[in-house]
Amino acid sequence: MTPRRTSLPLRTAAIPAAMALTTALAFLPTTATALGRDGHAAAAATADGPSLSYVVNTRPGQDPSRIRKAIAQAGGTVVVSYDRIGVIVVHSANPDFAKTVRKVRGVASAGNTRTAPLPAQSTDDIDTPKLLSEKQRQAVAAKAKAGQDPLEPLQWDLPAIKADKAHEKSLGSRKVTVGVIDTGVDDTHPDLAPNFDRKASVNCVTGKPDTADGAWRPTAEESPHGTHVAGEIAAAKNGIGVTGVAPGVKVSGIKVSTTAGFFYTEAVVCGFVWAAEHGVDVTNNSYYTDPWYFNCTTDPDQKALVEAVRRASSYAERRGVVNVAAAGNENYDLTSDTITDPSSPNDTTPGDREVDPSVCLDIPTQLPGVVTVASTGAKGLKSSFSNYGLGIIDIAAPGGDSTAYQKPEPPATSGLIYNTLPGGQYGYMAGTSMASPHVAGVAALIKSTHPHASARQVKALLKAEADDLACPTPYDIDGDGTVDAVCEGGKRYNGFYGAGLADALDAVEK
Repeated sequence: MTPRRTSLPLRTAAIPAAMALTTALAFLPTTATALGRDGHAAAAATADGPSLSYVVNTRPGQDPSRIRKAIAQAGGTVVVSYDRIGVIVVHSANPDFAKTVRKVRGVASAGNTRTAPLPAQSTDDIDTPKLLSEKQRQAVAAKAKAGQDPLEPLQWDLPAIKADKAHEKSLGSRKVTVGVIDTGVDDTHPDLAPNFDRKASVNCVTGKPDTADGAWRPTAEESPHGTHVAGEIAAAKNGIGVTGVAPGVKVSGIKVSTTAGFFYTEAVVCGFVWAAEHGVDVTNNSYYTDPWYFNCTTDPDQKALVEAVRRASSYAERRGVVNVAAAGNENYDLTSDTITDPSSPNDTTPGDREVDPSVCLDIPTQLPGVVTVASTGAKGLKSSFSNYGLGIIDIAAPGGDSTAYQKPEPPATSGLIYNTLPGGQYGYMAGTSMASPHVAGVAALIKSTHPHASARQVKALLKAEADDLACPTPYDIDGDGTVDAVCEGGKRYNGFYGAGLADALDAVEK
């Protein structure tokens, strides 16, 4: 999906054959009435604005019923209340709802989750994944070696992390489930159906779980992104198509993006809570939470969004879930003093703003406890688009790159990542979106090898077992004589690759 940055939240790079979405949504204003400190309205709230979605974060030990009463007096309607983490999702047409509720005793923060009115308007794909013809697929299948799935020769990414060698020892345990928090997963795909976990799948788009059969699937007009990610993690080794990093584990679809491709806070919160409570061991998060690329904790609305997602992801980790996230696709140094963000808010009218990434966070990527993944190409270098930063990047994995920059060894022909698409199809995509699921797959193999390991222990093993990658000096990925990014740190830990390249073989051996 988006190139981080045209205007979409998914972490797919803006290079040939990657997907991009653009958005154009209506602007909406903001104003208010007041609640006293005791939670009672000084005057009745009026619904004189567009309906918006909000998160209200309560302080520990509060009476939810009292807070809900105050929300109603402020003109809000509770959609769902996650009392175990103190996050309430609310809809309100009162332009001053957030400002009003922040004054209520027991409310820690509150903010609108979008700048476009409900429902979000749709967008159109301006590019799609690159597909192979049936003749090309047959030619590839003819080159497959014994033990390989027919299209596996195109998957240079598997030997890059020794997944092919790992599969000779273990495919992973069916007791392990990876939740794909994304655009939805087509579980009818022949490479995904054998490993799909329906009980751990859901539609969280509204912020409230929808468990109707198939609600987790993308519609025909929606992005194939989640299906591609799911295949990278757990496409079955079944003699059909491609192979996942952990082809013996289960995968679930946790749909959190609107038809327009927006990942709003209420949906992301729902996704993490669902994963925490439905047997998910690892989540993959190849997106950022819209509409702000960076959520500034100095802004009361954006601060509330950071807090809500932090609470949800931390809750999942406390319940044993390893949360893995993509680093982003703008070649940003996330340790810079300032970054120019030209894309926010991406659901109305974005404009350039200078942000300090130490206080303006890409969520969930920069949240505590989340495994942040950078992307490498077929030559093992940082992908041209991948964000980086010493102390931010935890680990690296193949996410692809322009074939002109990093061309794979034959029989693979493209520097992009080949995997599953809805409708039984396969295609190329690239981005840190594609790197993150490789790490999620390796984490699933570690959990399979060490079934009683805590989330913290799995994360420690991910890093300890990674292969060291030294900083390239200089990093001139396009060969034009200009340094394209500066890597800081040593061979064992640096800003491009973190602890190194994920290692699937060690995951099943150690």
